[in-house]
Amino acid sequence: MNPLNKYIVQLLLLNTVLIGTGFLLIPLILNNLVRFDLAVLSSVFTLIAIITLSVFLHGQAKEPDSQTLHSLVSVSLKFLLELVITLLWFIVAKKTSLASVLLFFVLYLTFTLFSIRVILKTLKDKSL
Repeated sequence: MNPLNKYIVQLLLLNTVLIGTGFLLIPLILNNLVRFDLAVLSSVFTLIAIITLSVFLHGQAKEPDSQTLHSLVSVSLKFLLELVITLLWFIVAKKTSLASVLLFFVLYLTFTLFSIRVILKTLKDKSL
């Protein structure tokens, strides 16, 4: 199986687990959080992680001179896309309640840690 396909399946599984857990826990812990927010934000972070990992893994298949550039582009692209999502979420959609902020940062950290784990695992096997 292609490494990108393997990580996409893992990301979709992680997204499903997060949404399922959120749907079960939201009524118990945070009553004012909308389930639609969880589904949309989780799906957007999944899409950003897929884009980041596809750029990174595509660069790992190239010659060694361009691997570093692809790694930097993938991390920079992740940063810029998440910055745009942050601005849209907090300023345009005005999701500034404590529950929305906690949801955003929990999802941000979850998908960032997943991306870092994949990148470090790949670089451990094949350094730049």
